[in-house]
This record gives sequence, C-alpha cells and structure tokens, in this order.
Amino acid sequence: MPDQTEEDNLPRALVVDDEREVADAYALRLRGLCDVRTTYAGDTALEILGDEEIDIVLLDRHMPGLSGDEVLAELDEREYYGRIVMVTAIDPGFDVLDMPFDDYLCKPVEREDVRAAVEQQCAVLGYETLGAYFQIEAKRSVLEAELPATELADRNDYRELADRAEQLRRRANRLLDDPSELLDTFDAVGREGR
Repeated sequence: MPDQTEEDNLPRALVVDDEREVADAYALRLRGLCDVRTTYAGDTALEILGDEEIDIVLLDRHMPGLSGDEVLAELDEREYYGRIVMVTAIDPGFDVLDMPFDDYLCKPVEREDVRAAVEQQCAVLGYETLGAYFQIEAKRSVLEAELPATELADRNDYRELADRAEQLRRRANRLLDDPSELLDTFDAVGREGR
C-alpha cells in the first residue's frame, strides 16, 4: 500500500469558477484545510466529480458553457454525496428556494468566510457519513457475531457491505478532526446475542 501523504487525510474540495484568478485564489485560501482541485468549466467539473470522491464543491453560478446552475441540477440528478457551496456574484432571488445547494456565499468573499463555510460543510458531511457508517457497521457487526465466518465469506452482499463500511469510515476520518471517541463508543456496544 502506498504511503499516505498529508493531503490523503484532508477533505477533498473542488473549486469551479470560469475566472481562473478567482478559482486559484479560493484554492489558495483552502490550502492546508483541504486537498483542493480547481477547474474553470462546468463540464470538466462533472467529469472530475464522476471520477473522484470529492467532499465539497465550491461552485460559481455564472459560467459560459455549462453554468453552475446546470452543474448543480446534474449533481442533484446523480444524487451526489457531498456538500455544495455556491460562491457567486449573482445576487440570490427566490429561485434559490428550489436549488439543492448547502450554502451560498456572495462575491467578493473574505478568506475567513470561505474557510469557515468549508469547515462547516466538512463537519456536516462528516457526521452524515459517520451516521451512514454506523448504520452499515451495525448490520455487519451483528452478522459477524451471529453467523459463521465461512458463511459470511460466501456472500457477495456481505463483502460489499464490509467494503462500504470501510469506505465510509475512511471518509469520516478524513472529514472530521477526531471521531475516535464516537467510533470507540460504537464499537463497545455489544450487538451479539447471549
């Protein structure tokens, strides 16, 4: 297994803005807080989001080609599992009531506000992910406690469940500062019959 870098342990963010200077400035503001990718086009953003596990998307609304609104609609259609922060010069109107974003920042945005919004969305996603992990891990744990290992090894659905649990645990650890106390408490609960 390759050595993990510090960036492997950071939340993954994607900055999407057609103004290169703006996108690069946001990426710079998030350095050390996230492993940041940037793109300057909506279609490229969708490609990246289809190929990689990205936790937080900072998305401009007004872009040539595929607009931020169209990217947002496509992510909603794909049931994107992550958080989306609109960062835009478009003043919000009542149209935002039906838009599936998680936060909305009006440009120009202060450095501290970008970082605070991303930190908050990472925490929210981290706890959501931890909840999903607990749900899956409870099923896996009770099956391991009650059924023979040979029977479990023959089940594809069990192996998929175990793989998904590990993926969620890694993601929660990446998103949250230190979920170890919650994980330890969960692990300490006896789920097997007496």
